[in-house]
Amino acid sequence: MTIHAVSDCELPVSAECHTGADDMAPEIRVLYEDEHLVAIHKPAGLLVHRSYLARREIYFAMQMTRDLVGCHVFPVHRLDRPTSGVLLFAKSSEVARQLCDQFALHQVNKTYLALVRGNMHEAATLDYPLKEELDKVADKFANSEGEYKAAITHYQPLLNAEIPFQSDRYPSSRYALVSLTPQTGRKHQLRRHMAHLRHPIVGDTTHGDGKQNRFFREHFQHNRLWLIAKRLDFIHPVTQEAMSISTELEAEWQPIFSGLGWGEINVTLDPSM
Repeated sequence: MTIHAVSDCELPVSAECHTGADDMAPEIRVLYEDEHLVAIHKPAGLLVHRSYLARREIYFAMQMTRDLVGCHVFPVHRLDRPTSGVLLFAKSSEVARQLCDQFALHQVNKTYLALVRGNMHEAATLDYPLKEELDKVADKFANSEGEYKAAITHYQPLLNAEIPFQSDRYPSSRYALVSLTPQTGRKHQLRRHMAHLRHPIVGDTTHGDGKQNRFFREHFQHNRLWLIAKRLDFIHPVTQEAMSISTELEAEWQPIFSGLGWGEINVTLDPSM
């Protein structure tokens, strides 16, 4: 895993998700496409597909990708609405089934980057079972006494920072850039695991630190969950080729990095790690 300087010309254009008929559509970008697959960069705030829980939304990654590539696409995994990054679709139900099998058998390697509260110095693995999170509306008839299920996350700190601005009761504020690789795929696993480690992901309004989120938002003038699906590694279900699809950090990460004293950087993840 390497970190190096990057010029402005290498940065992708940031995209936000908006609601309302008069708003501009968010920008999605194709990262890889062949006759069987298409992978896009999903911006933060964009839902993967239609949901009755978000009736006012008019833009969805699945429909936008279909319109962009000119054929129906099938989702094989999902990213939470506030999470950006690599999102993979299949172009047929059979290829989708094979990819879903890879995800179910934990044969797909997913690598994320996150900004978290506090400094971190040791790479480790968290094996901490999680109980299924239920939605108050969609799951109102589900059993709230569900079992805990295995949840494993590998994490590696990349950079640490301390800035001389008070947040909460501390005289300064500390942050870390962390690489996260979930071995399992529980709902909000990364957000819940980092909160368990007392290093919540910045901008997480569900499991994070509200006071820290407010300070970060007001200090840096950016409001989002600082979590991106950086790379996806899997076996192509048709060609059997080893695939590694990655994306660049959105432009809004760079002023944050500069404000934390890291300058203009780009993070390159080594697929062998």
